[in-house]
Amino acid sequence: MRLRWLLAAPLAGLALPLTAAAAEPVPGVSLAGQLAQMGLGLVVVVGLIFLLGYLMRRVGPLAPQGGQHIRVISTLPLGPRDRLALVQVGDQQLLLGISPGRISTLHVLDEPVLDDTETGSGDFARKLQAILKREQKP
Repeated sequence: MRLRWLLAAPLAGLALPLTAAAAEPVPGVSLAGQLAQMGLGLVVVVGLIFLLGYLMRRVGPLAPQGGQHIRVISTLPLGPRDRLALVQVGDQQLLLGISPGRISTLHVLDEPVLDDTETGSGDFARKLQAILKREQKP
């Protein structure tokens, strides 16, 4: 939250002279010049808003992400609004039924299901390894 305020403070400083210039007519400047100045100020402010939005998406959430104990391993859509989810909670895996307004525990697994991302044996991982091996050969 502090980063947002640090980024917003310079914008407020830029926007203040633009709004003051639009409110007071400057003697010796034509109406077309004033409109062009106001339009340019509007473009700069809107551009800064989009730039800050892009930067905030790239930086991601500012809360620390380490130490999460709940992880979604896999999901399977059953319909347009219903799905199954395999969730890891600590050392335990749960099969959940998810529908609008309700989440039900369908089964608690005795033995954990192997995750392809952990073992590196997924289809994508195998294809990527094959491509990397082809590129390494002279």
